[in-house]
Formats: sequence, structure tokens, C-alpha cells
Amino acid sequence: MAETLKDIEHPVIEIRGLHKAYGDLEVLKGVDLVAPRGHVVALIGSSGSGKSTLLRCANLLEDSQQGDIFFEGEPIRWRGEGHARYPADRAQVTRIRTNLSMVFQQFNLWSHMTILENVMEAPLHVLKRERAEVEKAAQAYLDKVGIGDKAGVWPAQLSGGQQQRAAIARALCMEPRALLFDEPTSALDPELEQEVIRVIKDLAAEGRTMIIVTHDMRLAADVADHVIFLHLGKIEEEGPPEAVFNNPQTERLRQFLSHTAPA
Repeated sequence: MAETLKDIEHPVIEIRGLHKAYGDLEVLKGVDLVAPRGHVVALIGSSGSGKSTLLRCANLLEDSQQGDIFFEGEPIRWRGEGHARYPADRAQVTRIRTNLSMVFQQFNLWSHMTILENVMEAPLHVLKRERAEVEKAAQAYLDKVGIGDKAGVWPAQLSGGQQQRAAIARALCMEPRALLFDEPTSALDPELEQEVIRVIKDLAAEGRTMIIVTHDMRLAADVADHVIFLHLGKIEEEGPPEAVFNNPQTERLRQFLSHTAPA
């Protein structure tokens, strides 16, 4: 599909000065993020740094108290202020969410559906696409992630790595403008983790727009165009992976990488 002027001018996702709190606990303290089309942004940091919250705010699964969120240059419209702020246009939120597919740490597959049915469900009932078209696409995406032969089985019959790959196929079948990954490998043992990492690397090589929250520094170093290190709800440091991992500028990032840096 040819690029439109909007594709060229605007990032898929842009966040400016985002603040998010749960009661008195401020989790994000004025965070900026830009995910240009075809780029991979990796969010790294210790537990509690705000990585997953930032991702959920980007996907409008969480309301934020202050700041701006843009999808392909279109601003999210808000009503109210502070803890009373919420999206003004639910139809806008629904439309944008259909273009941002989320892959969670837990696979969230429906146990009463086969793998193929899981992948087909949202395109059929959310996008209202034709069944024959969706089934063909779903099978193709299962083939793409390496589990095409598992289309007719139940989620409980798959390993964790296979279930996560099915979840990625389900996300892809929505034909999203961006993929959002929230710790996609942290629930897996090392061998199964590698199955999923290979799929994510293949998607990055295709030029898909992705934001990845990850504890895996090797994955971030290998696939990201831009790495953001969050600490206590703020961006402590960011830049290209070679700069962030090979020449950290802050003591906090140096400490973090001393425990987690890629081999």
C-alpha cells in the first residue's frame, strides 16, 4: 500500500508530557514518546518504573491525568481534568484501538476456542470482515509465526511459547498500524522464550511499527531503533541502542545495565 502524506508527516504514536497517577501514587511524571512508522521503540527499566503503564496509556487502556496522545497526528480528545479526565469520544478510542494491537505477558487466549478461532475472533466481530477472508488471513499468520499446524487445537494443548506466538498471530490478524508488546517473553522459560524472540525479530525486520516493554536487553539491542530507559516514572535516558547500551550517560542506567546488559 502506498504511503500517504499523513504516514510521512506524523508518527504512528506520539505522547507528550504524560502524567499518570493512581490516587496519590504518581507513576508517570511527564513522559514523551515518539514511535515513527516502521520503527521499533523499546522501553526498559526496573519493575515499577512505569513501562507497562506507559504502554497501556498509549493504547488508551488507562486514562492519564495530563499530557497529549496523538495517533497518526490525530489528538485524543479529553474531557475533565486531573483524576476526572477521560476520553471525550468513545468512538474515537474504539477506532484507534482497532489499529493498535496489544500482546500481553499472559497470552489471554480464549480456552473454549481453537487457536484458529482465537485468531479470527476480533477481525470477524470487531472489524466485521468476511469469514472466508479472515480464515485465510488467520491461517497465513499462524503459518508466519510457525504454528500453522496447530490451528485446530485448543490453547491448553500448546506450550507457553506456542500460545504466545498464537497471541502474536491474533494481533497481526487485525492488520494494525502498530504492535504493542508488554513483556512478551517474561512468562516463558528460556527455551520457549527464544521461539517468541525469533518471531519478534522477524516482525522488526519487516519494518513493522512496534513498542516493546521488555526485560530482555539483548532483544532491545537487536530489534529497537530507539531505547527509552524509565526510572521512577521519568525518562532517565534514551537514544539509539548502541548509545544506550554501550555508552550510558547516567549512573542509574549504568547500575541497571550492570545487572541486565546483553552478553
